[in-house]
Amino acid sequence: MGAGEWPVTIQPVSDIRVLLVDDQELFREGVRVIVDAQEGMEVVGSAGDGLEAVSLVDELEPDVVLMDIRMPEMDGVEATRQIFQPDRVSRRASPVRVIVLTTFNLDDRAATAIRHGASGFLLKDTTPQMLRDAIRTVHSGNAVLAPTDLSTLLDSQFRAVSPPPAAYLSLTDKEREVFAAVARGLSNTEIAALVFAGESTVKTHVGAILRKLGLRDRVQIVVFAHQHGLVGL
Repeated sequence: MGAGEWPVTIQPVSDIRVLLVDDQELFREGVRVIVDAQEGMEVVGSAGDGLEAVSLVDELEPDVVLMDIRMPEMDGVEATRQIFQPDRVSRRASPVRVIVLTTFNLDDRAATAIRHGASGFLLKDTTPQMLRDAIRTVHSGNAVLAPTDLSTLLDSQFRAVSPPPAAYLSLTDKEREVFAAVARGLSNTEIAALVFAGESTVKTHVGAILRKLGLRDRVQIVVFAHQHGLVGL
């Protein structure tokens, strides 16, 4: 090392911290083995019911929660609702994402959990690779089910829609264009080609939309669009 030169310190990337929630211990342990075997992930805790899950989210502040939908004491829908209560969200240093685990495809309970803040759902018989990819996907703020499936789920939840709030009217024309594209499930790359802008510009618009509407991630933009009849605009 030459005079006046300093060693370069490379900061390690933190593992994605995962909390497992399921009333079947054998299932939890099987998922733990899969998650811990993935590079860049670690299981930081497990819970056998929703009530314990809410407490552990407050205590451990995981990045991603794998949440069973049907459990005693408190089910995954109610646990998800409580996890995303504004007073709890405001106390966290970083966002938490929830993936609902279910045995039924296009489960109505899963749709309700998504309305409450979950980032999508997986079937319990999913492959280890799909589980790994889903955890990484929601950790980055995206949904873990296809846009068409998400729309199908939400269409059944919002038969009656409410008018857009004033916050939506504060969006610029370009932000509304990006909002509509996100609501359709398009990626930043696809949106950039659609609106003739760079991906960094699209990310800036998405960030502004989330901030103005008080939403957490892209999944909640899709929920917001369905709730207020803004899909397909």
